[in-house]
Amino acid sequence: MARDLRPATLIAMVPTRLRTRGWLLAVAFVAVLALGILIGGHPTWLPSSLRSVFVSQTSQERQVQSVLNLIAQNYYRPVNTQQLLDNGLESAVDGLDPYSHYFPPALYKSFQNQTNPQVTGIGVDVNPEPVGGGIQIEEVFPGSPAAKAGLAHGDIILAVDGRSLDGKTVNEGSTLIRGPAGTAVELTIRRGGETHKVRIVRQTITVPVASSQLLHYQGHKLGYLQFAQFTEGSAGQLRSQVRRMLDDHAAGLILDLRDNPGGLLAEAVAAASIFIEDGTIVTTRGRNQPTHVYVAEGNAIASRIPMVVLVDHGTASSAEILTAALQDRGRAKVVGTHTYGKGVFQEIQPLSNGGALDITVGEYFTPNGRNLGGGGTKRGAGVTPNVDAPADAADPDRALRVAERTLASELGPG
Repeated sequence: MARDLRPATLIAMVPTRLRTRGWLLAVAFVAVLALGILIGGHPTWLPSSLRSVFVSQTSQERQVQSVLNLIAQNYYRPVNTQQLLDNGLESAVDGLDPYSHYFPPALYKSFQNQTNPQVTGIGVDVNPEPVGGGIQIEEVFPGSPAAKAGLAHGDIILAVDGRSLDGKTVNEGSTLIRGPAGTAVELTIRRGGETHKVRIVRQTITVPVASSQLLHYQGHKLGYLQFAQFTEGSAGQLRSQVRRMLDDHAAGLILDLRDNPGGLLAEAVAAASIFIEDGTIVTTRGRNQPTHVYVAEGNAIASRIPMVVLVDHGTASSAEILTAALQDRGRAKVVGTHTYGKGVFQEIQPLSNGGALDITVGEYFTPNGRNLGGGGTKRGAGVTPNVDAPADAADPDRALRVAERTLASELGPG
């Protein structure tokens, strides 16, 4: 690549909701706060043509402070003015477009946890609803403390350190299970009709976002890869799964990006580089950002190995970048439905209060020069599949079967 992507640069995930847009007060506050810090309230050294502008904005700052003081003094109950400001800033930045956000300190920490998949615990994924008076294990992460202790899919955690989970929410139970790395927790487990206790030492775990399975279709071995999200280090996980499938003699690969909401741009480039040896992956342009062409990083698998990418309307952002790169470069056929249609990217700037500003700074373009959005921050058509395979609630495996058939046709008779 021509330059390293800053760790703070990312493709924001598709938002699940939009907050209200009561933001005029906050816009004024943000602008005058920055200027107040810059000029220290003494703009006399500025040229007269600019001085009136800063004096006016300083007056706005005083107006905002006056409003905050009146609220603090006269509102019918005590008000947390910092929270009031945070709420105002959130609404102000949300009003820019669906992807820009202001993160207060606590929310920014949660956001960082989303893009850094390391967590402290025992290493299981659980059913979101209580089952049988406890928490049911859906998945045990390979190599995790839970896996080493023999926990398995379907086990029900009934108690944590002697405290029953009956009547508790899954979130309450999960909070009891989590704890600092190196500390122990005793779980009461029910498997079938038997109950037993197990002691597990918690540790820091990297949550897997890539998995693989060898499929057999009409005499062919097909490597099926599921890739859930572009978090830190996720491309490395995907590369390991690709290597596992090739070691198992898979003749072709299906990359399932359905419902992948995106994530870090650097990981999208690294993931594309698993399959594309050289050349353009994506180009970014912005009003205050120089045009930058991201190219493949090398060390790709053999180009003779055919690929299919499986997508749907939930395939967004970085997942669309990867899909479009593979399609434009003729490296894979795309099967499924039109993707989400996001054509812009965001950059996150940490703030001195521990929060962060995450705003849209530019657009991205596929190797063939396509922008997948609908103009600016509007949703567009996204990536058009080479082979249509609409989702079917009555037959959830239909799209995968179409992908298998499409890939097998590239391989010839089995």
